Amino acid sequence: MLQQTQVQRVLEAYPRFLRTFRSFPGLARASRRSVIVAWRGMGYNNRAVRLHRLAQILVRSRGAKLPHDEKALLRLPGVGPYTARAILVFAFGKRAAAVDINVRRVLSRLVWRMPSTASLRNLEEVRTVADSLVPRGRAYDWNQALMDLGATVCTAHAPRCSICPLSRVCLSRPSMREVAARRIRREPSMDGVPNRLYRGKIVETLRGSRRPIPLPHIGRAIHAGFAARHERWLQRIIDRLAHDGIVRVRGNGSFRSRMVSLV
Repeated sequence: MLQQTQVQRVLEAYPRFLRTFRSFPGLARASRRSVIVAWRGMGYNNRAVRLHRLAQILVRSRGAKLPHDEKALLRLPGVGPYTARAILVFAFGKRAAAVDINVRRVLSRLVWRMPSTASLRNLEEVRTVADSLVPRGRAYDWNQALMDLGATVCTAHAPRCSICPLSRVCLSRPSMREVAARRIRREPSMDGVPNRLYRGKIVETLRGSRRPIPLPHIGRAIHAGFAARHERWLQRIIDRLAHDGIVRVRGNGSFRSRMVSLV
């Protein structure tokens, strides 16, 4: 839930989600639609789809329990290297390094001479060093500390070196120069609004209906000025949502005859 989502929103959604799905078997038995509905307010709804699929796999083949080793975790849907290691550290207390962007930035600057605040060391190199530094029996605290240091002190564009507890041993501090934040690449959008926000509006519209909704109705619900020029754009977003397993499209006729519902 915390991937690309504000902590405050997660603090509200996480307890609510656990009240609805108290275990992996409970989540696996639920319909995909009910899982997406319970994900309300979180955005990036394909995460809910992957989590539902993960629960089904665990119930079917692993006794409804998460594996304790990285390779097995990486075979689960939606679990990448960082998530796998975070599970090992924070759920099972294993000695491992969970390298998120904050940890990567801290160690890049600490261990290598970074020429600017925009520079980062190769991720695999950072992971190797990070693994070697984790103290035995303190993996949970160590990983939390590095993440917090990167989030609050060793920040991306304006590091607070004067209060950093590692400043005396940091190889980058003497020579690292600040550079302006890189321009964020423009996202696919329509009329100045990113498509990912329209995706969220579509799912939110469908959450409120138990019946399929015609495509034109969805268009008008998510865009005040919806017109014929928007039809191909909306169809592309719907097709992508269907590909991600979030919506179901019925009817192969014209745009106006197609009906959409949550899976």
